Amino acid sequence: MDGTEGNADLPAERSHRSSVSSVGARGADVLVYLADDSVVPLAVENLPSLSAHELHRAIREVLQLPDSALEAFALWLVSPLLEVQLKPKHQPYKLGRQWPELLLRFTDAPDDDVATDEPSLQFRRNVFFPKRRELQIHDEDVLRLLYEEAKGNVLAARYPCDLEDCEALGALVCRVQLGPYQPGQPTACALREKLDSFLPAHLCKRGHRLFAALRGRAAKAGTDEQGLLNAYRKVKEVVSSDSEQEASLRTHYRAYLLKCHELPFYGCAFFHGEVDKPTQGFLHRGGRKPVTVAINLEGVHVIDHREKHVLLGLRFQELSWDHTSPEEEESVLWLEFDGHNEGTPVNRLLKVYSKQAELMSSLIEYCIELNQSAEPAAPQESLTGPAGGPGSSPPPTQRPQLRRQSSVVCSRIQHLSTIDYVEEGEQIKRVKPKRTTSFFGRQLSMGQGSYTVVQPSESLEQS
Repeated sequence: MDGTEGNADLPAERSHRSSVSSVGARGADVLVYLADDSVVPLAVENLPSLSAHELHRAIREVLQLPDSALEAFALWLVSPLLEVQLKPKHQPYKLGRQWPELLLRFTDAPDDDVATDEPSLQFRRNVFFPKRRELQIHDEDVLRLLYEEAKGNVLAARYPCDLEDCEALGALVCRVQLGPYQPGQPTACALREKLDSFLPAHLCKRGHRLFAALRGRAAKAGTDEQGLLNAYRKVKEVVSSDSEQEASLRTHYRAYLLKCHELPFYGCAFFHGEVDKPTQGFLHRGGRKPVTVAINLEGVHVIDHREKHVLLGLRFQELSWDHTSPEEEESVLWLEFDGHNEGTPVNRLLKVYSKQAELMSSLIEYCIELNQSAEPAAPQESLTGPAGGPGSSPPPTQRPQLRRQSSVVCSRIQHLSTIDYVEEGEQIKRVKPKRTTSFFGRQLSMGQGSYTVVQPSESLEQS
């Protein structure tokens, strides 16, 4: 894979950015964008035949990044319509020329948008880079790039977070941008002026604070600023052996990343799709809901981007999957998992309608292969051992917030329309109990908590 990683909502200013600024008789200036929107210009020869691996090496040399950046980052072609992580052997220039074909194959974009869309070349986190390896990085420049990308995903609400987590993350951004907290500086009013630099936009809107106040979650206007200020006040400063405050921001970059590691979808690739809504009302009207599908080395999450919460989260051990191609019928990613129907255990099936179903299925399969071939995760001594140095953060504790029923990262199965069925001959019939075998053979059957087929009772009552 490493191929197309799916659509994503991107800031408007990233639209139609070209990564080839000028072309001469023998060379070209290639613009590579970093997560903080800064640009790395590269003067290269023979651009059409240049591989992603060669460009990757050139970027690392310009930025003077250590060897750890080789696997931590990858080159991506990104536009408002599609995101593609490149394999080392890919030739970015040729893929850019084929961009309209990729859009027609993997998106539902109108022809006018396809004709005008142009990708930019971006240096971003490698979706196949494990979190445990990220914890072993201590170079400040690499940590800053990872921090900037994670911060961008949090602020854009691509990573749904609870309010208290947004405030904790925003407080670390305050520390990075404003320096150590000083009593009385800044004030809540000062933070309010640039609140969207620290918190996701949907938490900064006046309507959100009014709605929160009406629900009793805020005693007065500006609670968001005050909560952020309180969290900023609690950011701990690391003191070095010479009793002077550590000038490096490495500690706070790592603290931000460690907080993001608690999000089950951190480091994922994003895809766009639709799911069926549950039928409602007297006329049983349904329809479809647009969703974002986030896939990383740990599992699959279906996210309601509009409501900023998770609809379904599954580890690879908890699912079976497959996809149907457009030649057979509408392109669909099928996710099968355990559930309950009226208190009775069932096997559930969710249909994700997307022209990127093939890409999602391939990514799931490849992530499982990587997990099975990877070495057992070593103890995270890098967090507290000598390698971490005086600026290392304490090991993360088990996150109780994610287990709260109201957390935005908890599954909301009631908002999905799923199918409960049993295989009988060639027909799939809806049943109240379950089926004897999994409909899909593609699944990870190793380890505790694996997906298990629910055995039916001797007499099945069909509904």
